[in-house]
Amino acid sequence: MARGSAGAMSIRGLSADVVARIAAGEVVERPVSVAKELIENSLDAGAAKIVVEVRAGGVGLIRVVDDGVGIPADQIKAAFERHATSKISDYQDLERVTTLGFRGEALASIAAVADVAMVARTAEATGGEWVRVVNGRVEEEGPRGAPPGTSVTVRNLFRDVPARLKFLKSNAAEASRITSVVSHYALAFPSVGFALSIDGRRVFATQGSGDLRDALAQLYGLETAQAMLEVDHLEGIGDVAVEVTGMTSPPGLTRANRSYITLFVNRRLVHSRPLTFAVIDAYEGLLMVGRYPIAVLDLSIDPSQTDVNVHPAKAEVRFRDEGLAFSALRHSVRGRLHDASVSRPVADSFDAGIPSEAAAPGPTGASASPSSPLAVDGATELPPEDPVQQTLKVPVLRVLGQLRSTFIVAEGPNGMYLLDQHTAHERVLFDQLREDRARGEPKVQGLLEPVPVSLSPGQEQSLEERMDVIGAYGFHLEPFGERTVLIRGVPAALASKAPERSLLDVLDEMDSDDLKAYGWEDRLLATIACHGAVRAGQDLTPQEMQEMVRLLEATENPHSCPHGRPVMMHMSNAQLEKGFSRR
Repeated sequence: MARGSAGAMSIRGLSADVVARIAAGEVVERPVSVAKELIENSLDAGAAKIVVEVRAGGVGLIRVVDDGVGIPADQIKAAFERHATSKISDYQDLERVTTLGFRGEALASIAAVADVAMVARTAEATGGEWVRVVNGRVEEEGPRGAPPGTSVTVRNLFRDVPARLKFLKSNAAEASRITSVVSHYALAFPSVGFALSIDGRRVFATQGSGDLRDALAQLYGLETAQAMLEVDHLEGIGDVAVEVTGMTSPPGLTRANRSYITLFVNRRLVHSRPLTFAVIDAYEGLLMVGRYPIAVLDLSIDPSQTDVNVHPAKAEVRFRDEGLAFSALRHSVRGRLHDASVSRPVADSFDAGIPSEAAAPGPTGASASPSSPLAVDGATELPPEDPVQQTLKVPVLRVLGQLRSTFIVAEGPNGMYLLDQHTAHERVLFDQLREDRARGEPKVQGLLEPVPVSLSPGQEQSLEERMDVIGAYGFHLEPFGERTVLIRGVPAALASKAPERSLLDVLDEMDSDDLKAYGWEDRLLATIACHGAVRAGQDLTPQEMQEMVRLLEATENPHSCPHGRPVMMHMSNAQLEKGFSRR
């Protein structure tokens, strides 16, 4: 639009190179986008085996090799043309898409921001064809020996787009994202054998047996896989039906966040808040607060009832009847839990709420704090209805009693205070851990016997990235075979918790958005403090409550826990008198 005669700007068409870079920004956000697009191409090609290799977080190299149908030699260059695809031919095809890819943008977008080499061969051909495309331009091509299938190697991703490189995380963090996506597709396609290696080290390999439980065993461990419940449910309205298949965990097998809820629509990996909530809602009344199930579920529905052409990344799916999808998912999980005769909340099998028998006597020099046997996980969050101006410190308080085994009732110079015992203790522990860190003297609870812990590929990546820091704060670990570590010591704040659950929860929660207000090390301390604090529903003695209040009074910020949740509500004398019409 013209801005006046002096500052008018002419409208001009963008160059093909600029258009390609803009389009690539929508499809290729980070290395995991490349891995996802290439894996989907391999699956659409009917591959029975897919090998993924990653170096330097995917920026240095991503290679995906499959044994699918391959690409004819005379079409290999066409695969890099924008909007060139073999998967759809007209607009009506979009209403019945059955392949994972269909936009014809992936290879062109990747090649616009990287150095891409592809070699492909069909089963009928006697040799393969090779092409190298750099920043959108074909640099080399020719025949090359190759087995049937396709191999795509992406190097130097974003080398000429420094602005995009600037916003990437560490190599380990980017590799962890790729591990997550490859793991999810290994679960969605158990009949396909997946192998993933990162920086020359094999992360995992699935057999491609077709049995989801086998894939779960490779990714989450044999014990978890054996405990999972099979789901197979059909629900419909009129001519529209949704079939839900997969596996979900019994309430005794949970995790600390939602990341273990993996959902697919027609085997397309999707991220959907409503569908995730449907799974969680199916466990209503069966889980402790703050715990989430493990689930791998696929919704099969007529493609005409969905719209997958919402975003270039194809991670969002819209339903013509989202209510049907929600109810089918919820009913399938709830019904399976009912069949398993589950009727009440239960603690995880490896944390029954009692101190671990493997724990040795308390650590030398441990600060006095209330004991913390676990009763009901999580704490009720009640923001004050009529907040008053808070001073940084709280006055000396006299404990009057405990309400609902969750809140501490106390009296101060200017009225009544109601404290959430979990968030209060969490603040106390967090400040104590910070002081220990400043002194370089973390308190460690040694274990009489080491505890072996099996890790998922994602947890292993997270631990490798942070091993030194996690060790410096009290977790004494040592490698013990493939994707297994031995716990020989835990932070003293977690002495009464099951060591296995403590470590797994810390690893799962380290990337939680709730902790982004703090630096990385403070996030670790906040997680340890949260899991070490007393819980809602736990009875405390008057002495324990008074000691907790005393320690809280000395903290840096007694009004909120490290996650930002409120610790207390205050009702002043004036408010009390006004409420009872005394003034």
